[in-house]
Amino acid sequence: MTMAWEKDAREKFELMLEKIPAVLRSIAQKKVSQKAEKLALENGRREVQEKDMVDAFFSETPFGFHGPMKTDMESLDIDYTQYGYTR
Repeated sequence: MTMAWEKDAREKFELMLEKIPAVLRSIAQKKVSQKAEKLALENGRREVQEKDMVDAFFSETPFGFHGPMKTDMESLDIDYTQYGYTR
């Protein structure tokens, strides 16, 4: 299943992937992209939005790594707090 992504969401997704250690990157790319697309479909959209991408990262990233992930998001001007996550 591959669906369209908003340009900004796709760019931020790719930048987030670059921050993941190379050994885990392909796994993260697959799990997070599949989850983001599933979330978009469940919400009746044909395109992945930033919220879907953020929700997917929080869902698929082990809790112990949420701190560094939030730091990475902040460095890319991704405001995850607008989607209900705390700093």
